[in-house]
Amino acid sequence: MLFLRREDGQGLVEYALVLVLVAIVIIAILTLLGPQIGNTFSRITHSLAGV
Repeated sequence: MLFLRREDGQGLVEYALVLVLVAIVIIAILTLLGPQIGNTFSRITHSLAGV
C-alpha cells in the first residue's frame, strides 16, 4: 500500500488533452473553410436584402 501511486488527477489531465485536441481540430477546420462560410453568409444576406 505504501508503494501505490495516487492517480486522482489522471482523469482530469486526459480530459484536458482531449479538449485541447478537439480545439485544434476545430481551429484547423475553421481556418480552411472560413472564407467559404463567409461567402455563403454574404450571399444569404444579399439575397435577403434584395440587393
